[in-house]
Amino acid sequence: MSGTNVDPWIVGPFSPTQRVAEADRIRAMPSTYYSLTAHIVYSTKNRDRFLNADIIQETHRYLGGTIKGLGAEPLIVGGVEDHVHLLVGFKTPHCLADIVREVKKSSNNWLRHEIPGFSWQEGGGVFSVSPERIPQVRKYIENQVEHHKTKTFREEYIELLRFAKIEFDESQFD
Repeated sequence: MSGTNVDPWIVGPFSPTQRVAEADRIRAMPSTYYSLTAHIVYSTKNRDRFLNADIIQETHRYLGGTIKGLGAEPLIVGGVEDHVHLLVGFKTPHCLADIVREVKKSSNNWLRHEIPGFSWQEGGGVFSVSPERIPQVRKYIENQVEHHKTKTFREEYIELLRFAKIEFDESQFD
């Protein structure tokens, strides 16, 4: 028994041999698994239309590359001149808030070099997406240009909040 590392918190009516076996059983438990996909939406500051045709595709590639560089999975990145939509798959070591903050920070710094005065709006929306809904959300993001021919970002965002049953003060969006 000498030299065997036994966790001191394993208590109970265990003999020293049983304590080692119990410690080995606990250590051998399977890994943690989860499926977390999020639809993330945020706008440019004051909803200014900074992301014109000259920069929008490059911005989407940059956002996707940053997400991938942080170890998450960019399923699709889209949006129009005044906001972006990100569909992102997360893995167990990720903290959703940290990934969103880093993506916004990194892209904000890059875009400021490309577009003087650029900034993202503080805040944004994060909506959970079930595996069954991923294809629908992907299609929704793919169709942003068409979608925004008839709907403003404000209208869209309020619609997303209502769909997700998130309480909010509509006057925040005026």
